[in-house]
Amino acid sequence: MPLPQKTSYTTDDIYSLPEGERAELIDGKIYMMAPPGRMHQKLVMELSATIRDYIRRKNGSCEVYPAPFAVFLNKDDKNYVEPDISVICDKSKLTDKGCNGAPDWIIEIVSPSSQRMDYITKLFKYRAAGVREYWIVDPANNMVHAYFFSDSEDFRQFSFSATAYVGIFKELELCIADLLK
Repeated sequence: MPLPQKTSYTTDDIYSLPEGERAELIDGKIYMMAPPGRMHQKLVMELSATIRDYIRRKNGSCEVYPAPFAVFLNKDDKNYVEPDISVICDKSKLTDKGCNGAPDWIIEIVSPSSQRMDYITKLFKYRAAGVREYWIVDPANNMVHAYFFSDSEDFRQFSFSATAYVGIFKELELCIADLLK
């Protein structure tokens, strides 16, 4: 059943979607989500596991959550996203429903249908919300676009075969090609 046409939606509308339908909500506008493909899921799995294992080895307190995981970005009822991977270091943001506020690190696996959303809409929304680091992993072009929003803003690009450096974890280096072997 389609949602009734409104000028502005809330998280109540997200929670009233039919079973199996997923959407995100940005500034009261709803964006339906297509099911992910196999490569998308493999990347989410391998990256999540690698990051989680690193945090455990370092006895860190950050937590890793793959989608679907609710992030109430601005702690309001007009913004709800499900990043492919969310890393949260401030456990006070975590509730049974998800994360209230900005995760420290978000990774999105871009697909042809999500390019505009990931490269433009979410980039600016995540930056404004206080995300410290945002990666766009682009399997079609074998590239990682890494945005660092902490003290000094920075942007780096890495090919899948290169070593990508993680800003929030100084000792963590990732090579996407190695994860896909």
